[in-house]
Amino acid sequence: MNISAVIFDCDGVMFDSRQANINFYNHIVSHFGLSPMNAEDEYFAHMHTAMETIRHLFKGSPLLEKAEEYRLGLDYTPFIKDMIIEPGLKELLRYLKPYYGLAVATNRSNTINRVLEKYDLGRYFDIVVSSLDVEMPKPHPEPIFRILNFFKIGPDECIYIGDSDVDLEACNAAGVKMAAYRNKDLNAELHIKGMMDIKKIVQP
Repeated sequence: MNISAVIFDCDGVMFDSRQANINFYNHIVSHFGLSPMNAEDEYFAHMHTAMETIRHLFKGSPLLEKAEEYRLGLDYTPFIKDMIIEPGLKELLRYLKPYYGLAVATNRSNTINRVLEKYDLGRYFDIVVSSLDVEMPKPHPEPIFRILNFFKIGPDECIYIGDSDVDLEACNAAGVKMAAYRNKDLNAELHIKGMMDIKKIVQP
């Protein structure tokens, strides 16, 4: 594979952030007197943007607008401690940085920069595209197209590391190869079990 750029998803790839997100959204629903999320809600929250998740959790509720306002003003910092950085991530990024363009395409919104800063990861990435940076977040391919345009490369010159159907749909629409991270059920071209597997993929 003639790869010149590697794109990472955040949640489920760079971090195990499921518990952090559960705690974050449960805090919001609790603030408005609602019950904690069920398993279906938790899965939805893992796959979608913060705005979409709030709309899902408060669907049909007169509290929707207030909940979104509260979410936007809520400091995510206390929840970052519940995120678990993927073993080997920093080692991989240090290896890739001199040779490849590095990017993040995530459906996180105003929290991604704080997460990267907390774990000292921002310096590795040339571009970070959140749901706030595009009109259509994943599964739409716009975030990936934005990164391709930034690096001035074609879809065959990069690889996306993702873990969900949302990632796969975006990659298919963009014509970009995807490596499914620890999700053997995805119909992706490549499957990997750890960060160092990525090193093997991109090597000439």
